[in-house]
Amino acid sequence: MKYLLGYDIGSSSIKASLLDIATGRCVAAATSPETEMEMAVPQPGWAEQRPERWWQEVINATKKLQASYGFDASLLAGIGITYQMHGLVLLDKSGHVLRPAIIWCDSRAVEIGNEAFAELGEEFCLSTFLNSPGNFTASKLKWVRENEPEVYAQIHKIQLPGDYLAYQLTGQLQTTVSGLSEGVFWNFKKQAIAQELLDYYGISADLLPEVVDTFALQGRLTAEAAQTLGLAPGTPISYRAGDQPNNAFSLNVLNAGEVAATGGTSGVVYGINETTTADPRSRVNSFVHVNSTREQPKNGVLMCLNGTGILNSWLRKAVGNLPYDQMNALAAEAPVGAEGLLFLPFGNGAERILENRPAAASLHGLQFNVHGQPHLIRAAQEGIVYALNYGMDIMRNSGVQVQTVRAGHANMFLSPVFREAFVNCGNVTLELYDTDAAQGAARGAGIGAGIYASPKEAFNGLARISTVEPTPALQEQYQVAYSDWQQLLARETRPAELLLA
Repeated sequence: MKYLLGYDIGSSSIKASLLDIATGRCVAAATSPETEMEMAVPQPGWAEQRPERWWQEVINATKKLQASYGFDASLLAGIGITYQMHGLVLLDKSGHVLRPAIIWCDSRAVEIGNEAFAELGEEFCLSTFLNSPGNFTASKLKWVRENEPEVYAQIHKIQLPGDYLAYQLTGQLQTTVSGLSEGVFWNFKKQAIAQELLDYYGISADLLPEVVDTFALQGRLTAEAAQTLGLAPGTPISYRAGDQPNNAFSLNVLNAGEVAATGGTSGVVYGINETTTADPRSRVNSFVHVNSTREQPKNGVLMCLNGTGILNSWLRKAVGNLPYDQMNALAAEAPVGAEGLLFLPFGNGAERILENRPAAASLHGLQFNVHGQPHLIRAAQEGIVYALNYGMDIMRNSGVQVQTVRAGHANMFLSPVFREAFVNCGNVTLELYDTDAAQGAARGAGIGAGIYASPKEAFNGLARISTVEPTPALQEQYQVAYSDWQQLLARETRPAELLLA
């Protein structure tokens, strides 16, 4: 029996999944730490984590995996990596981390990106980068250049979180085209480095690492890393991708018209598009998809809601640390619309769907003699769904077909109320699969190492758990509640034109 190993570098935890190559099924998984990793918030709107902590939790997760399933490390045929997108890791010439990573939900570079968008020209940015420079990795690097010049002067290479893990495993400083695009370092027209943005920011392209293919031999496990992890030296690292392109890949979403969703710390809907189109207000973003080639480009159009699982986690603590399954059961006790209680699920940094406006979470319509715990929990879950559907409406207006959505049977999609609201508010069919990001990374490693001849072969073991369809009676109720939520959003966020026509 031979295996593939996938690592998922999340902002809450690190997960490792082990796949049996012959069956394509996950035989063991481990997560570390048991409690959520903390985010440092030096100032409001900032969010940082120490990359060294990610590496330590990778070590811990690997040892837990080995303790639970004693596999022979010499039978490991490939390692794949997926990671939280848009983070900025800075390394000096010795490979040491220069400062905490500025992670995906950090908002400090919003104005830098907005200024670049205006001065380079909105039409130019959207047609060339398919995005506003916004709050992405390039703008975060510019923030370091302006505000921490002593740190910037020591930078040898920048890394995304997954690049950093690959460096710890292989000793090689690399990234991918998909990774460059997620940082707005990529010119879609020229299929080359976004030199125009680098020049505007005064950033040398020499700070970018070597580019490797998403599915390819990207290095081999060093003797030192192998000893630390208890794995075999020379094991190939053969796949890496950001969490949302990888989530889509893990659900076999590879072609135009296919759509994936996730409801983890953030909530994302990600649809494949083979045309270079962009939302004129850059509220949804396009990145190079994992299976894109120069001959046949494929882009992933992504809408992100920062306040998803993190809202559910916050709410769990607020209502007395109830188990999530108990919260889900309580939510089902309240009626659709939570008897007029509405939740705007923002409050975790600047929201792209609100044009990078920092927005706070807020609860509206609370009546002490009407609402209780079930209403509060249901209103929060429905609010997340309404915000996701608001983003899907933007995607639809950008030409992405959103009809059938695939998701892993995990996180927010474990809630019957959340699933019901999702399909009926959005008028979509939801397919739930027994997979996760780490399993997707493992399958990707199988393709990159040449073990699987095609994605079709890699996904032989992917099992669909259930399909959820909308029902007319519930659709009508959810549309009324969604309309009320839209009107509230328009009033609270200003300007009123945020309400979609």
